[in-house]
Amino acid sequence: PPHPTTTTCPIHQQAMTTMKVPWRSALRSCSSTSGGAAAPPRVVGSHKSFGGVWTRYEHESAATGTPMTFSVFLPPRAAAGPVPCVFYLSGLTCTDENFVQKAGAARAAAALQLAIVAPDTSPRGAGVQGEEDAYDFGTGAGFYVDATRDPWRGAGYRMDTYVRQELRDLVGTLPGLDVENASIMGHSMGGHGALTLGFKERLEQKRPPFRSISAFSPICHPTACPWGQKAFTGYLEGGVEEGKQHDATLLLLQHPRELVGVPLLVDQGSDDAFLPPSEANGGAGQLQPEALQEALSAAGRKDAEETIRLQPGYDHSYFFISTFIDS
Repeated sequence: PPHPTTTTCPIHQQAMTTMKVPWRSALRSCSSTSGGAAAPPRVVGSHKSFGGVWTRYEHESAATGTPMTFSVFLPPRAAAGPVPCVFYLSGLTCTDENFVQKAGAARAAAALQLAIVAPDTSPRGAGVQGEEDAYDFGTGAGFYVDATRDPWRGAGYRMDTYVRQELRDLVGTLPGLDVENASIMGHSMGGHGALTLGFKERLEQKRPPFRSISAFSPICHPTACPWGQKAFTGYLEGGVEEGKQHDATLLLLQHPRELVGVPLLVDQGSDDAFLPPSEANGGAGQLQPEALQEALSAAGRKDAEETIRLQPGYDHSYFFISTFIDS
């Protein structure tokens, strides 16, 4: 059986509980070779909130080969028909439940009659040696890329495919959600995910793109910061060079015509501990919103300063997120 372990989250400085479930790795070989669609999701909990309902689901993912969890908020109007939705991608160490329980998003979502979809941040119990060893790589740190380097590729670390294809299709089978009328947002690593996955949808044009992209304290230039360099070196066969395909700042510079007009909003706290350059980080800041702002300006965006808003006195925590979630 799984054994809970309580530790302190290095990102949010709050207690967190993790579950080691190595038995789940056996599912990977079954789902990866079956060739079939993922099984329907199972409800594992629900809670009424501001007239709507948060429901947590678990399903066996074809993309990752492991059980995955995600949460959905449906506002009252969803009972009468599909409503627009926003995908929220969480940051390092998080599960879907951090946002659900701490952000206070249901109030605004209910008022706007907007659904929310919140996935997990990585496969869990994939069975890779060392996947539990670091807070910023492996479990809870999938970085919203499809791994191309083994053992991570073979272990189902495919969070790009999971979010943009499997999950979006899966929640589209649930009543009350219009997944073709969707936006995307995220925090920290999840802000990186929202920016890059949102940009890729625009560039690939395989389905209606996310209507807007927003982020709290995103990792804006991951090829130039320690978190991103560690993730890309570990997950990608081509390392940081391959990681340029997953860097929001570089995507903007490479595709200014296609991306400059994307509806975009970034909020960044001025007192974020991960914002300033640090000797421990090789002289680089982890987040680098100034790089994204410069890329927007270089692409010809006239409102770059208004698009990336510096909020005085706020840090990297959910206290910051809950303050500005309504906007």
